[in-house]
Amino acid sequence: MRILLLLCIILISFSSCKSTRQAKVITKRPKKENTITTSNSAKADDIVDYAQQFEGVRYKYGGTTKKGMDCSGLIQTSYKSESVLLPRTTNDLAKSGDWVDLKEVEKGDLLFFATKKNSRKVNHVGIVTNVNKDDVEFIHASTSKGVITSKLKERYWYLTFVQARRVL
Repeated sequence: MRILLLLCIILISFSSCKSTRQAKVITKRPKKENTITTSNSAKADDIVDYAQQFEGVRYKYGGTTKKGMDCSGLIQTSYKSESVLLPRTTNDLAKSGDWVDLKEVEKGDLLFFATKKNSRKVNHVGIVTNVNKDDVEFIHASTSKGVITSKLKERYWYLTFVQARRVL
């Protein structure tokens, strides 16, 4: 009898306790359309134009200037020119924005690559500069050639491609 009474008291005390905090309602964001808006398109053009000013600059690990540039430094510096703040490392950039199917990439999107042998871990990034019906061009800081524009249909880049992301 005592156990039953004790259980009833515990149940009543727990059922009468209420949190004073309101539950946060999380709503799903509406799905983005496949095309970027005019203002984002103009911003993407400006970001790509800014990045292309670094073409020919030598590769320098951790670099963010015309004295030397690394791949994530090129991305961060180019987007920062349009007041878009992004993380500094390739790994953190790969978690930013929204995943985009390769067939839907647009100018200004980011392309991520895993260039280390036998690894699918992202370690390289570039900005889409041009999309043709059969190819995607991107600017990036190559360790061997510095800041250059490459094509995704090149065997090396095609085989190392991991994902595309939209941050605008």
